Amino acid sequence: MYISKFVTPEIIFGSGSINQVGESCHRLGASRIFLVADKGVIEYGWVEKCLPYINELKLDYRIWSGFTANPKDFEIEEGAALYLREQCDAVLAIGGGSAIDAAKAVAILVTNGGKIQDYEGIDLIEKPLPPLIVLPSTAGSGAEVSQFSIIADSKRNIKMTIVSKSLVPDIAISDPLILSTVNSRVTATTGMEALSHAIEAFLSLAATDLTDVHALHSIKLIARHLRASVASQVNKEAKIGMAKASLHAGIAFSNAVLGLTHAMTHQVGGLLDLPIGEISAVLLPHVMRFNMISSFEKYGAIAEAMGVDVSRLTARDAAEQAIEKVQELTRDVGIPTGLSELGLPQEVIPELSKNAMNDACFITNPRDVDVDGIMSIFNQAL
Repeated sequence: MYISKFVTPEIIFGSGSINQVGESCHRLGASRIFLVADKGVIEYGWVEKCLPYINELKLDYRIWSGFTANPKDFEIEEGAALYLREQCDAVLAIGGGSAIDAAKAVAILVTNGGKIQDYEGIDLIEKPLPPLIVLPSTAGSGAEVSQFSIIADSKRNIKMTIVSKSLVPDIAISDPLILSTVNSRVTATTGMEALSHAIEAFLSLAATDLTDVHALHSIKLIARHLRASVASQVNKEAKIGMAKASLHAGIAFSNAVLGLTHAMTHQVGGLLDLPIGEISAVLLPHVMRFNMISSFEKYGAIAEAMGVDVSRLTARDAAEQAIEKVQELTRDVGIPTGLSELGLPQEVIPELSKNAMNDACFITNPRDVDVDGIMSIFNQAL
């Protein structure tokens, strides 16, 4: 018998839904909130906009922003120590994927103890986490609905993938208005990150009918709205479309997991400290070409979702169009097309390839591959 699980948080979506922050924390029993926010979110005033909704319910809070764009293990330990010292009882994350990943990792340590490395892998969290509420500020990571947290190991120079249903937030609040303060580069990289999530979830060995619905809808929304969202910070329709796309992609990959693109991306990201979306955008077409023989039919569905009329194409030609459309979108939003442009030296590829074999995302890749195969894909992507 085939058995699968499908998990999502409570989701509150819509322009102005930021006003639900205080009520959401209150409903989960919070009295002293550990408010995790990246510096950009604080700078643009979104934390300040949240505080009246927290204060009106007489909830106490402590703000923590002591983490970098790719959260490090030692930063998480410092955050957990502050949470315990301040006697907090809930976590609220406001920001992009980095803030949400950091918030999840802190939540792990404050109830489970040890070091964050202890939880690298799948389902290694034993004790319940404190209440977790998230408000994403970018459309891409999907961290607001996922069971993932990605944290950099500062000694091994890799990104650790932590996977557990315990990491699915209790409440996700998605307010597209926040996306209006995100610059074009971040909009592009996070949007392509969402696309890589949706495509890899759709092709994953763990994909189901439920995840496929969310993945394909995300791909359609991204193909329709990402260019316009990158072009203008005030295009409300595009921002709403991308917020929905990120949400659907997050639901899809949280339940179907990912594949080789992300197993490789995490290694490059740990070494170069670059945005995941930028790296995955470069790698995605090359991994797609490698994986293509696993399912021409699914590749055709991706092409169709991206606007291609596949009715008169062979299965192989339709699959090729899926890859071409991804490359075209990457070029249009201004992301480099080669890893060498991102600063990756060729001599590190053997080590990165070995590490990718140990990444949790590797398990659900739709085509078998060994270290030599991964090295070949890295070299093609240079």
